Amino acid sequence: MSYVIIMIILSWTFHFFNLKTDNMKILLITVLSLVFFNFYAQDANKIVSYWLTQEGDSQVKIFKATNGKYYGKIVWLDEPNEEDGAPKIDDKNPDEKLQTRPIMDLRLLNSFLYDEKNDEWNQGTIYDPKSGNTYKCHMWFEDDENMLHVKGYIGISVIGRKVEWTRESEMREMTEQNDE
Repeated sequence: MSYVIIMIILSWTFHFFNLKTDNMKILLITVLSLVFFNFYAQDANKIVSYWLTQEGDSQVKIFKATNGKYYGKIVWLDEPNEEDGAPKIDDKNPDEKLQTRPIMDLRLLNSFLYDEKNDEWNQGTIYDPKSGNTYKCHMWFEDDENMLHVKGYIGISVIGRKVEWTRESEMREMTEQNDE
């Protein structure tokens, strides 16, 4: 669909500006392609931000990696430490080697791709450190781009758990209350 629109615009532009030289045509195609791909990237990257989880007990930073996929890691916890003052760890992880890693900075969203047709991020997984389970996942916006819908599931997406995360403008800072 987008390709057809670009071809119509190019055809109209060639006719309107009476572009006859190949160099001018190549220049115009390049400029229009860059503009088109920039708009595409803006849609795909609208997920890149800080997100307060539904429970309000953690903040996740979603970012785009150099491989073009989207990931998310925990950057703030309401209660980052255990009662004894030690940092909370991933003790529910089924892999014993990972049970001592800290929850802070834990990557819980992995390998999402943007699906332009469905305007969602899919083919990724979400890890739940509270249970130690990893689920298939997809994410999308509905009417409000400050409310991210996140659905984790096993098998088919009809069955699963959906939560809503709220966009935040910046990373939360650790306070004395949550950094004891």
